[in-house]
Amino acid sequence: MDFTPSEMMAVSSARELKDEQVVAVGIGLPLVATLLAKRTHAPNMTILFELGVIDPEPVHTGVGLADPRVWHRAKAMSSFVDILGAFLHHGRVDIGFLGGLEIDQYGNLNTTLVGNPKGKFRHMVGSGGANDIASSAKKTICVMRQEERKFRESISFITSPGYVTGGDSRQKAGLSGGPSRVITDKAVFGFHPVTKKMLLLSLHPGNRLEDVLSTMGFRPSIPHKVPETEPPTAEQLHLIREVIDPERMYLE
Repeated sequence: MDFTPSEMMAVSSARELKDEQVVAVGIGLPLVATLLAKRTHAPNMTILFELGVIDPEPVHTGVGLADPRVWHRAKAMSSFVDILGAFLHHGRVDIGFLGGLEIDQYGNLNTTLVGNPKGKFRHMVGSGGANDIASSAKKTICVMRQEERKFRESISFITSPGYVTGGDSRQKAGLSGGPSRVITDKAVFGFHPVTKKMLLLSLHPGNRLEDVLSTMGFRPSIPHKVPETEPPTAEQLHLIREVIDPERMYLE
């Protein structure tokens, strides 16, 4: 069955979500993945948008979280303060989705600035609610395309903390939770339970280990045997293509 790398990313992300979880999600592939999970194996999951929308039933994938089409039939319309404060800072969010310009081997994310060898920096969008999610959610899932310029041994700025410098450094910094998965267009990664370094869990169909390593600025932990990621089912592809994102807003 044919499927695109974006569809593989969405399905892999959806599989990480469980019923009755509270999930903080943004626009793009994370939203597609969350809606897919809710329409299949996690009907009682609660969706949060950081601007204050609680458990909507979107009629369109939207062009941003301020698009009213993604607020349709929300259980409540609240505020940033409630989502970031009452939910996140009180430890009530099970999973938070993140993305970034750069990520390192410990899951630290940069969305603030990028630099070049000449020492010049370009400032980008910054944190928004990403630091709150990374610092306070019980687990985070990062979804991003895999390129060497993004998977860096040393990132330009830590906007959203992962496992900081590895080991127990996150706990020493007073942070709970931490990164759970990094899902790319080539593979699924977790984190080593002791060192907290990125750990290769599976290769998406059609990708070889060399393909993955050639697009990383660091070498992840690699088990003796790396399985292939389970491909999308016909039902999952139907929902993605015909129901959730028929206009292909985020799945090209």
